[in-house]
Amino acid sequence: MNIFIAGATGAVGLPLVRALRAQGHQVTGMTRPGPGVDRLRELGAEASTADAFNATEVRRALEAAKPEVVIDQLTWLPPSPADIIKAMPNDTRLHREGGANLLTASEAIGVRRFIMQSRGFYLDAPSGTLADETAKLRRDAPGEIGDSARAFDDYESRVTGSSMLAGTVLRYGFFYGPGTWYRPDGAVADQARNQEAVIIGDGSAVWSFVHIDDAVAATVASLTAKPGVYNIVDDDPLPVSEWLPAFARWVDAPEPPRVGVDDALKTAGAEAVYYHLSLTGASNRKAKANLGFSPRPLLWKS
Repeated sequence: MNIFIAGATGAVGLPLVRALRAQGHQVTGMTRPGPGVDRLRELGAEASTADAFNATEVRRALEAAKPEVVIDQLTWLPPSPADIIKAMPNDTRLHREGGANLLTASEAIGVRRFIMQSRGFYLDAPSGTLADETAKLRRDAPGEIGDSARAFDDYESRVTGSSMLAGTVLRYGFFYGPGTWYRPDGAVADQARNQEAVIIGDGSAVWSFVHIDDAVAATVASLTAKPGVYNIVDDDPLPVSEWLPAFARWVDAPEPPRVGVDDALKTAGAEAVYYHLSLTGASNRKAKANLGFSPRPLLWKS
């Protein structure tokens, strides 16, 4: 296939380009000017430096590449997870505006299939249950999380509701593995060793992770699978109170400290508390059935 990937040098983008090129696909990767261009060319991909916020540039890039499939892997994430809330407004704008530019241009030039990255950890499900693909994103979440969830919810609806192309939404869990924050030499491991990765309150929020290579495999499978919404998460959804201590042991860090909710609200804000008390894990049953998804066990699970 001829495939266009926006965000082609990110945590998912670059290994995805490598996997697609290994299968013989023609790939054009969109990235910012700089070293990412050479990384793409090294893998045998074409490089585009179109600005996702510039609708005209995006349209021209797609017209030049003439792809059958467009994959949106755009993200705007900071090097350190400590800055995630500060970075969220830019990331949300990137999905709201950059995603709209990609989808509009794709529809205009006759792209056959559009695949977008979404969030598998902002899903709305009753406490004690796992969210399936019918779940909506939590539009009423506090602060920047709510704004992000609303942007993704609207974007998902546009993609799946398009009458001009086949739309697929991949709701990834928290990425771990090479190139992510969650690895033995990653940013979260450093936080754990420095006693900066804390458990807020009872840490009852359930997180779903996915290894970056499993996310790539699911994305490749989605090229030919039935369009629709898929949760791309592993089999081990765990509350923060369980996964964070296990992660700390895995990276040879001390037991994580605990912080009260009131103190966390004052020092870290409502979004941080939400991550520790309100997130819901997700079910991967549909991805297993339709994508042949077979995620590895969470590497640090006790």
